[in-house]
Amino acid sequence: MPTATELGKMKKLEALLEHCRHVSELLGGEQYVSCSVVLPALCHLSRVMEVTEDDPAYMIKFKGTFAADMEGRKEKTNITWLRVATSLDPRFKDLKCLSKPERVEVWGTVRALLQEMERERPAQPDNQVTPEPPKNKLNLMLAHESSSEEEEDYIQQCLERYKAEPQTGMDNCPQEWWSTHEGAHTEMACLARKYLATPATSVPCERLFSISGHVVQKKRASLLPENVNRLVCLSNWLKKKKAVA
Repeated sequence: MPTATELGKMKKLEALLEHCRHVSELLGGEQYVSCSVVLPALCHLSRVMEVTEDDPAYMIKFKGTFAADMEGRKEKTNITWLRVATSLDPRFKDLKCLSKPERVEVWGTVRALLQEMERERPAQPDNQVTPEPPKNKLNLMLAHESSSEEEEDYIQQCLERYKAEPQTGMDNCPQEWWSTHEGAHTEMACLARKYLATPATSVPCERLFSISGHVVQKKRASLLPENVNRLVCLSNWLKKKKAVA
């Protein structure tokens, strides 16, 4: 049996790991946007794992090991994608989880993505009348420069309008926000649909494989494939029904 001292250590570690449990459940969900929450969640864990003067030796060792492992996993993630997703979430668009130079870099990336979208827009239909280009070569160069500057100004205005929007609460759904404000931020809404729809992890898919492993056992190895599909779907539907109730 553990001693009273060991039980005290375990209680302190349990309180620390409660933050990890909360983040794991937050990132492993499938009923809400999770991709844009990754960086704020990691920033929260980094603050929790900071060593303080009151920490005993075992707590310092645990925090150091945990922080080192978390930094190693960050190197294998697509940080650029996560930063863009975070900036497109109206709950985290202030980017407080990043440093000021990193915030400038993120908005530069978003600006480049908007410029790329503008270039990839489909051409005008054949029945639409377009003005004839100027014949003078100097006028051609000036017109090209003018259109490029207008495009940059327009994209900058799109970014500034989005930044000026008030930050939403944590309980609000970012996809519902974009659905409501799509008319005012058409270009930004296209990026938001692409980035916010990406799941943070493959946990929901792995759960389905785990359910299938429980259904198909040695004593039920003769199940037909369609029956396995029905049992897996029923299990998933019953869980959702209980969650709603």
